[in-house]
Amino acid sequence: MTKFNLFAMAAAGLVLAGCSSTPTEEGTKTTAAPATPVVGAAAAAAPAATVGSVVYFDFDRDEVKPEFMAVIKAQAASLAGNAKKVTLEGHADERGTREYNLSLGERRAKSVAEVLKANGITADRIKLVSFGEDRPAVEGHDESAWSKNRRVEFVAQ
Repeated sequence: MTKFNLFAMAAAGLVLAGCSSTPTEEGTKTTAAPATPVVGAAAAAAPAATVGSVVYFDFDRDEVKPEFMAVIKAQAASLAGNAKKVTLEGHADERGTREYNLSLGERRAKSVAEVLKANGITADRIKLVSFGEDRPAVEGHDESAWSKNRRVEFVAQ
């Protein structure tokens, strides 16, 4: 697979990430479902892992969306070949209280960590950090901005 093909797949994933569900009332609590790894053809099509990969989430949710499983599996494959560690930075949009958004960012990071662990990365190589709403990727007060702020970022340690 050429670098162009990998770039095209990554770009398509980012475009799809912009699609999200309609927001509901602020502060609605959710229960995280356990994340499960993708196997077979979806894993084979995973783009190359890079620091700076991002997993986006629906409003007030901490479940990893199926379209981002390949990103996480690619990160796991990349980490499997070395002893490097990764920090998972959880984020939320501005809606909700600061405390709730810090908790939501942490739950999102934990969901991504569970998929990494299910794919062979040990917990001692994963650090979790939540910034809640404090570090938005995009400034703004609409769904376009909020959808980019509901995320977990992979950062090399």
